[in-house]
Formats: sequence, structure tokens, C-alpha cells
Amino acid sequence: MVRSAGTPRRTVVTGTCVGTRRSVSRTPGAPGRSVVRTAYHHAMAGERARVIVVGAGIAGVACARELVAAGVPVEIRERARVTGGRMASKRFDGRPADIGAAYFTVSDPDFARVVEGWRAAGLAREWTDTFVAYGPDGRHTVPGPMRWAAPRGLRSLVTELASGLPVVVDRLVLGVEPGPTVDGTPADAVVLAMPGPQAALLLDPALTDATRAVQDQQWTSSLAAVLRFPRRRWPDFAGAFVNNHPVLTVVCDDGDRRGDGEPVLVAHTTADFAGRYLLQPTTAAPAVEQAVRDLLALPERADHVHVHRWTYAKPAAGGAGAYHLDDDGVGLAGDAFGEPRVQTAWRSGRDLGRELARKLTR
Repeated sequence: MVRSAGTPRRTVVTGTCVGTRRSVSRTPGAPGRSVVRTAYHHAMAGERARVIVVGAGIAGVACARELVAAGVPVEIRERARVTGGRMASKRFDGRPADIGAAYFTVSDPDFARVVEGWRAAGLAREWTDTFVAYGPDGRHTVPGPMRWAAPRGLRSLVTELASGLPVVVDRLVLGVEPGPTVDGTPADAVVLAMPGPQAALLLDPALTDATRAVQDQQWTSSLAAVLRFPRRRWPDFAGAFVNNHPVLTVVCDDGDRRGDGEPVLVAHTTADFAGRYLLQPTTAAPAVEQAVRDLLALPERADHVHVHRWTYAKPAAGGAGAYHLDDDGVGLAGDAFGEPRVQTAWRSGRDLGRELARKLTR
């Protein structure tokens, strides 16, 4: 597929990566290592740059947008069939439910302008500034920042942000090696916009700086359960923090969040609970349903329970700064570089994209 500079028309292509991993020398001063710096620094010296972004979540898409705006040819490769990453939503009988991030907040002026564009397009709306909290002392309200939601699911926001970008979905990347190369394809820079443990599986050990950076990240797991009930029988609330609970951390009224009033709840579990079910997440459904019913005193069973596994749901410890970029031409971006928020991931990708554009176009 040919990529042109500037802002191309939307290109979404499905494909499967085919090939074997190429071996490179590990000895000091070997050609593999020198090629890394030569390719990257030649691009910085004014040659035509090409960047491969692996991961079409909000960090990867924000990075790619900056590169395209600067006239740098870019390709986004995403292993899933859709964009969105952990801003994921899944449709049940045609209705979306958010199974990844529960909402997002806004404090950065630049991100606020992006969000205002989403709002103007009818894609995002202010949801609530008040949650309730359940704990040993009972139930009480917790005021906080305005939380934003998306009637069509948070994934729709990433899809809109990716409009006009060259995105290849259903494309499994097997390895990033010195050069840098992605599955043998040379690039002037590679961006891994994904949780560190997933990036670690792709990185050749010879890419020592990036390898160290991803090893510094620590992540926790969670399960997200979508529960559809026969009718709305729970106390009025938008979302709930669940403290000191063996199963639950957050429960959201998805009908309130979506604005359609449907009797749907989405529950997120603790890392300890999720850890027992990562191999067979569907078997956690009865325990999660019972925990939700006990918490909200619901007399009826759910008509449907869907459980989604997030092995790497949330960063517990991340990297320094807003992103990682090394002399090997490997960049890392995401919410591990700051507070675990949608805004953090967007800003990390945006800032990395700007820095790459500056280096590759000067």
C-alpha cells in the first residue's frame, strides 16, 4: 500500500502479517546495531521519513495525526478488527456498551479542544460529576470532575480521531528489530502504543533502551462484565466506586451513561479476582453477577452476562516523562506515562508524534 504525505483519505485495510522473524547479530558493534542509528539519523538529516505505529488506541492515533499533519508518511497497524484499544465497546443486540475505559475527564486545554469537536459532532457528552461510593461505612456520594461519555461508545471517539489516517486493522505484528524494522519492513521510526508487557513481546533484545523502558512498566488486570437485566431495579446512580470489596471496583449504569435508559450495568473487578480467571474469563460470570446483585440488592437475575478479560487493564507503575523515544528510533506512548487516564494516553501520543515530526523533518 502506497502512503502519501499530507492528510490522506480514510484508508482502512484488513490484512494478515505473513513471514518469519529475521535474526540479527548480538555482538557489540555488529552491523545490526549500526544500521539502527544510521537509518534513524539519515531520516533526521532530511531524507523522506516513514513511521510505523503499532496500536490503534487513542495514543497511537494521536501520534499518527501529528505525523500526518507534519507531512510524515505513517502507517498504523492494529491487530484487532477495529480501532480503539482499551477505549473499547462491544455491541449487544445492536447496542454498544463500554467494556474498557468507563469514562474520561478533561483538564488539558488542548485535549479540551478535541473533546469540544467530539461534542459538536454529537459523539461525546457530559455525563456526571457525581459518583457514589460503597464501602464498610455504607453508601455516600462522591463529587468530582465532570466525567464524559459517548452515546455510541468510547471507541467511536478513536474511530473519529483516526478518520483520514492510513489504518491497517486485523494486522498482527510479530517483531520489531534493529533498523528499526517491523516484521522485516524497514522504517525510520517505530511507535509501540500499547501496554509495556505487550510491547516487550515484540522488541528484539538488541533494542536495549526500549526494552528497559517497557520493563519498568507494571500493569494490573481486570475483568469487565456487561450485565443486562429484565428491568431497572437498582438505586438511582450514574456510577459507583466499590471500596474494599473482594470482587468489584467500579459499577456503571450504562443506560445512564449511554443516555438511553436501558437496564444495563457494567462492572469492573479487582486485579486479585481477575487473576484467578484470566485463563477462562467466562467462568467468572456467576461470581460477578452475584457480587453486583448483592451490592445493589437486586432481586432478579441478569438476562445476559458477558465477561471481557483485560490482562493489562491499568498501569500501576510507568515510565518517566510523557513518552519514550530513543536513538534506535523506537518510541513508546500511552497512559503508562502519567496518570492512567484517556487524556494521558492522548497527550502522550500527541507529544511523541510532535517530537518525531520535529526530528524527522528538520
